[in-house]
Amino acid sequence: MANQSSPSSSIYCASFNQDNSGFAISSKDSFKIFDSTTGRLCYERAAGAFVIVEMLYSSDLLALVGAGEQASLSPRRLCLFNTTKGAPLKELNFLTSILAVRMNKKRLVVVLVEKTFVYDLNTLVMLDTIDTVPNPKGLCAFSPSLEGCFLAVPASTTKGAVLVYNVMDLQSHSEIDAHRSPLAAIALSSNGMYIATASEQGTLIRVHLVSDSTKSYSFRRGTYPSTIYSLSFGPSTQLPDILIATSSSGSIHAFSLMLAINQRSKRSTSFLGSVLPDSVSDALDPAHHHVLQNAVSSGIRSYAVVRKVDKLEGTSSPSQFTSIRATVSVITYSGYFQEYTMSINSKNESLWTLEREFNLYPVISS
Repeated sequence: MANQSSPSSSIYCASFNQDNSGFAISSKDSFKIFDSTTGRLCYERAAGAFVIVEMLYSSDLLALVGAGEQASLSPRRLCLFNTTKGAPLKELNFLTSILAVRMNKKRLVVVLVEKTFVYDLNTLVMLDTIDTVPNPKGLCAFSPSLEGCFLAVPASTTKGAVLVYNVMDLQSHSEIDAHRSPLAAIALSSNGMYIATASEQGTLIRVHLVSDSTKSYSFRRGTYPSTIYSLSFGPSTQLPDILIATSSSGSIHAFSLMLAINQRSKRSTSFLGSVLPDSVSDALDPAHHHVLQNAVSSGIRSYAVVRKVDKLEGTSSPSQFTSIRATVSVITYSGYFQEYTMSINSKNESLWTLEREFNLYPVISS
């Protein structure tokens, strides 16, 4: 692992697109778009500092929000930008700073500190305004699937409650009480079927079924508190195989979600499973927790996604395949991109292999 502690190579924001095929980053004087598979630089614009650069798949549309370091780049202004023309298409202005932006092919979601706005992406007509609890970090999760398009935002400032909102139907779907402490991270699976949460304690990660918010599973990340920087499900049309988390400890945590839940289902049919209370049986086997220590320098913010999962040497039955191999991409806020292959064999033994690593900003003046 390269030295990632240099403050001169820090980035302002990092985001993957909806299918993780590309990612965007920004620094104090420019933003860049990369291809996740090849690492190729696809687009670069030296236009100042941006705190939000959001892609719409691999299209030429970007949502940009300035850092406020220049008068023309107000954090209260959303610019929809066309990379092919190199020009803005439309600008939307708000009363307070924009904290997050999410898009799919039909909807545009803009998160402010106490309000969230939903727009029709094609016409930019405002469809709904959601009043939220104070959300100064702009914490949210979004599932881009048109069939299961949900938005998740905090529902409380004192506990880890989540409001799940149906973005296509424009109505509240449910509220989930996930943790005793306020939320630090939220993720929705791409199909909108599952939601993962972590509290400010960072010791437990919980996974809920969106259609039945009372059903949950828990993974223990560790014993000591740690800030969870990101959560990400692996790609899947049903239950994702892998859930990835990054934390302030510098570790990357992978949870074998499908294997663990299948094992838990078998256990629940046993006598022991039938007598255990929910608070105990909710916890999944720690053997399905695979950790890569010191992937990133401690305290350096990082963002990881699972780009691909292969099931090897087995049948289509999730309980019978021999092993899995996941491609995990990581962006560090010190300015590095890493790609790992994580393999889990039939004995539930994991191996992390660093396939490539490069500096996203080879030369940045301090």
